[in-house]
Amino acid sequence: MRKEYNFSHAVKNPYARSLKKQITIRIDQDAISYFKIMASETGISYQNLINLYLADCAKNRKKLAVKYS
Repeated sequence: MRKEYNFSHAVKNPYARSLKKQITIRIDQDAISYFKIMASETGISYQNLINLYLADCAKNRKKLAVKYS
């Protein structure tokens, strides 16, 4: 391994900023607890599990059945 590396001609990853976007979202405590338990079982962070689940819903065009009384 070298003592120093020259990054003067390095190019930033053009896709890095578009991979994920930070947002603020309100999620019920029960839902967060559920994903935190899954996270401890799988070793994947609960934020990544939520992202994976939502991405799967979007990919498969899942629709939520909502009924109002």
